[in-house]
Amino acid sequence: MRKKERILVALSGGVDSAVAAALLVKQGYSVTGVFMIQYDQPGKSGESCWVPDYEDAARVAVKLGIPLLKFDFSKEYASTVLAYMFAEYEAGRTPNPDVLCNKYIKFGVWLNKTHELDFDYLATGHYARVKKGFKGWQLCPAKDLNKDQTYFLHQLGQEQLSKIMFPVGGYTKPQVRALAKKFNLPVANKEESMGICFIGEVPMKEFLQTRIKPKPGKIITSAGETIGEHDGLAFYTIGQRHGLTAPGAQNRMGSQKTDTQPLYVVEKNILKDELIVGFDNDPLLFKKEIYVENLHWISGQIPKLPLNCQVRLRHRQPLQKCKIIAVGQRLKIIFARPERAPTPGQFTVFYKNKKCLGGGVVAS
Repeated sequence: MRKKERILVALSGGVDSAVAAALLVKQGYSVTGVFMIQYDQPGKSGESCWVPDYEDAARVAVKLGIPLLKFDFSKEYASTVLAYMFAEYEAGRTPNPDVLCNKYIKFGVWLNKTHELDFDYLATGHYARVKKGFKGWQLCPAKDLNKDQTYFLHQLGQEQLSKIMFPVGGYTKPQVRALAKKFNLPVANKEESMGICFIGEVPMKEFLQTRIKPKPGKIITSAGETIGEHDGLAFYTIGQRHGLTAPGAQNRMGSQKTDTQPLYVVEKNILKDELIVGFDNDPLLFKKEIYVENLHWISGQIPKLPLNCQVRLRHRQPLQKCKIIAVGQRLKIIFARPERAPTPGQFTVFYKNKKCLGGGVVAS
């Protein structure tokens, strides 16, 4: 380190970002913590949902002896991530707001604030690794593949990767926990946060209904039998287990359904407002090919196509072999074996040679 570089560390109040900050302090960087407000909604106690995490972040900063800044980006979050999320659901698609949050908020407005304050880098507690390769910056999976977050980070580009750090990317989660205890951090035993602030304990459907009006339509089996009515395609996801029972209903294979066999959402007919359901082995659930649009390549260059690589349709899904072919402005993805429930609106992320290449949105 030629000079004492200034690092702005996003402290979320969790153990991962706390350890990230502790590691950077130990390595001799000039570290400043920052807490970013993205959503401001009263919790059960009446205080804003972010307050408990802010208090934890403040305790970490005091323990490490570093300053802690606080910024409110809730307006930017609402106008980008939340607006996108509601629009996608209302169109009958299933978005992933975390991907857009990373692109436009955490490594968009947060990174802009980092530059504005004259810091050299923005560091977070994400599980991923950034490497400088022969042809530019690369986004690589974390050491802990079970915690790897490259799926959520695949929309980042060269300029962003050149100015960010992921200090815990080279550690496993148990190692991070052990480091938190070694550094005697006040959040060392804090439970993993799996929820989202703006949803909290409220089911997703209930949250969506605050902005999306019900639009009833028929529930039809994949064999064409009408068995009920749904309250809006926006509230259902392909592959989701449906609580409805329909004794005697048949699937496309013609087998009889029993009371003990659950039904799953296998397709949505947007034009007719029809929700198609079937059994877990329904052929409609499995796709050999899909089309992907709105593509982003981390290198900034379209790879030579066709390309044999690996693909991930959702976070933590094991990588699957595929072949990608250009079809106009879209890509056609041919899976080595049929994939269950590829869902329009969700992201498809590509990997090759232990690097994340980028990805796009499932179109159909």
